[in-house]
Amino acid sequence: MKAKIAEIFESVQGEGLYLGEKQIFVRFFNCNLSCAYCDTKLDRFTEYEPKELFEEIKLYRDKYHSISFTGGEPLLYADFLKEILRLTSGHGHRHYLETNGTLFFELEKLIDRIDIIAMDLKFPSSTGMGDLWQLHRKFLKIASRKEVFLKAIICQATSEEDLREALAIIKEVSPSSVLVLQPNSYENQSVLHEKLLNFKEIASQQGVTTCVIPQIHKIMGLR
Repeated sequence: MKAKIAEIFESVQGEGLYLGEKQIFVRFFNCNLSCAYCDTKLDRFTEYEPKELFEEIKLYRDKYHSISFTGGEPLLYADFLKEILRLTSGHGHRHYLETNGTLFFELEKLIDRIDIIAMDLKFPSSTGMGDLWQLHRKFLKIASRKEVFLKAIICQATSEEDLREALAIIKEVSPSSVLVLQPNSYENQSVLHEKLLNFKEIASQQGVTTCVIPQIHKIMGLR
């Protein structure tokens, strides 16, 4: 059993509710989606067996909040991930999964060993792809068994209709979850500012806790 790993490194979390927490990052190669705004261009990888990756992780001896399994899409390697989670659990690590929120069957295989899930909501008007709402609904239902928050990239093209659909899913499946709105870092931030404030107000009216948090690691020049 092997997985394609693009990189392993230590840094601080640059987005979402755990902004600033020190983590070990394990970035998996490949993704099942192709979002128009994607900022992760992976062009190389190393293949690891679970025990090999575990040995690499053990080299990081500082104190960390958690291991962030990110990508790409980590759940493309669900069986591998289940095994590495077993190994790192025995070493006292907490597990933070960054995911596009579509591979619900794969999540079910390893949900018991995940501590925190940072789940994307892919708005069709932002991604340039089709409707993923049913996949997100099924995924969130499983993810809500653990701590989960949601992230959505907001672009100039992002529609209010998509926001309202996302809010409806959150209210239906996991009403206590927080939604983080992230401005697309490739677009003019001043142009997006008014839209973000408007979206936050709509979410507040719908009773969904929402905050606006840009991708701080890009602003600070961190990995």
